[in-house]
Amino acid sequence: MAEEQVKRKLTAILSADVKGYSRLMGEDEEATVRTITAYREVMTGLIEGQNGRVVDAKGDNLLAEFPSVVDGVRCAVKIQKELKVRNDEFPENRRMEFRIGINLGDVIEEEGTIYGDGVNIAARLEGIAEGGEICISRMAFDSVKNKLDVGYEYLGEHSVKNIAEPVRVYKVLMEPEYAGEVIGDERPKPRQWRWAAVASAVVLIVVSGAFAVWDFYFRPPPIEPASIEKMAHSLPDKPSIAVLPFDNMSGDPEHDYLADGISENIISALSKTSKLFVIARNSTFTYKGKPVKVQQVSEELGVRYVLEGSVQKSGNRLRVTAQLIDAVKGNHLWSEKYDRKLNDIFVVQDAVTKEIIAALNVELTQGEQARTAAKGTDNLEAYLKVMQAREYVYRHNIESNALAQQLAQEALTIDPKYAMASRILGVTHMHDILLGRSKSPKQSLGKAIELVKKAIELDDANGYTHAAFGFLLVMIRQYDKAVAEAERGVALDPNVADIYAWLGMIYRYVGRWEEAITAYEKAIRLNPIPPNFYLFGLGLAYAWTGRYEEAITELKKAIHNHPDSPYVRLFAAAVYSLAGRNEEARTEAAELLRLNPKFTLKKWGKSLKYKNQDDQERLISALSKAGLK
Repeated sequence: MAEEQVKRKLTAILSADVKGYSRLMGEDEEATVRTITAYREVMTGLIEGQNGRVVDAKGDNLLAEFPSVVDGVRCAVKIQKELKVRNDEFPENRRMEFRIGINLGDVIEEEGTIYGDGVNIAARLEGIAEGGEICISRMAFDSVKNKLDVGYEYLGEHSVKNIAEPVRVYKVLMEPEYAGEVIGDERPKPRQWRWAAVASAVVLIVVSGAFAVWDFYFRPPPIEPASIEKMAHSLPDKPSIAVLPFDNMSGDPEHDYLADGISENIISALSKTSKLFVIARNSTFTYKGKPVKVQQVSEELGVRYVLEGSVQKSGNRLRVTAQLIDAVKGNHLWSEKYDRKLNDIFVVQDAVTKEIIAALNVELTQGEQARTAAKGTDNLEAYLKVMQAREYVYRHNIESNALAQQLAQEALTIDPKYAMASRILGVTHMHDILLGRSKSPKQSLGKAIELVKKAIELDDANGYTHAAFGFLLVMIRQYDKAVAEAERGVALDPNVADIYAWLGMIYRYVGRWEEAITAYEKAIRLNPIPPNFYLFGLGLAYAWTGRYEEAITELKKAIHNHPDSPYVRLFAAAVYSLAGRNEEARTEAAELLRLNPKFTLKKWGKSLKYKNQDDQERLISALSKAGLK
């Protein structure tokens, strides 16, 4: 009898929730409740206007059903467009964006509520969507395609929790220029199915005969597995990955910044979760332009997974390929090709990031999902200028810094709310001081602080910006605030080597030497081929705690990397002097004066920002013993 009472039906299910709801509630509960109440009323009205019914609405979730998928998708598009208009009235950090998933499935209805896999799939699709987006299942797509003025992007098969079979997912493209387009779906069109079937049979016969030839002559060479025993560093206790610089296939070296930008943005996105271990750009980019084996990368950097790819720009089109490799097993986990408009570069970067995270079986929190997808601007011109500016900043010389400053300013003029442009512009003013280019260091420092502070106001979730601000605060002797900013940076981006290095530098300035050592060591594990400021910073921290042999080891590495750097010689002289190795200290001091004859200890000492005056005097004393005046 119980079976007779079960009511089953085929229905279109819409599942929605709020992106970053916990953060919104944490910041302002009353305002969040007011907004979600108003938005839920809007959504309910639109659902009922499209023949739908709200089944449930608890917390930030909303579940609805429709008699047809067309009604459901049309309603979802109206919801997202209406909420976008309303969100534009709020500051960016208070906007409430819904993610929507739609599925066509068989459900059980009981006392007005619906249950079953059909509902579960809709909820999982909602989780794949980003804020303001709509994702639909293959079943829903087959029912709605060509019936609405929207486009679709095939996102591939997704294994979702508690569902046995992978779900084929499509994102609804609501922009008018995509109407009628289906991107990435290579399935034969309905009118072609008979010919496709015949063709498939012919191909099967041909392929079966030709497979042996292909297997013998054309199969890609196998990937030689990496040896865990030969790795320079122990594998972390979490999925570890190195993202190699993507190859520029455009034939124009001027487009290098585009390929490099995509690689670095993927690194940055992956670095925002503590569930992964991500090697820094500085280390992976040492392989740029070199014929390198995945096995070598894995063993030298101490990672299990390697991502490699290429970028080709042709006019307004962009082709990106990517493949993820398990270096220890020597096999491919995932590969994809994206052939898109240049404007879709943000979508491609987010898609690659999501696929990597899915392939490594990592489940993100809502906050991590939001941070991995952040792009900062919708303006392609501003984005491309910032990518170029960032590459110039890395060169760390006067000419490149001036170019970076100009490009970052142009990007910020185009999009005044672009946080990354504001941060990079601020950093260039800081580098003006460090490179000796500034005519007024005080004015440059003021500009740097203003711009980096503005970047934090525009995007409070970027750890690198907080760390940079921390260093600037040290320069104006606000030590406690500096430590707090850098520690927040690590909490936000727990995989970024430079943030740990900046934290180590700040700990060093406030006299927390043991903590400085820990921070520098973490930075070097994430960036196994580190820049020199990691090495001489760690060396000085070791020396200050009496670990002189370890200190000298790090300084020797720095000297080997940059023997003509006055800063390296300065710190080497200090460490040798602190270690009591006075002859070697004097040798390094002499090299410093050869490289920079105008150096005076008195002038340099005035620039020091140590919180503890005793630490400052001890360092100056050590350099004085080395023969510097």
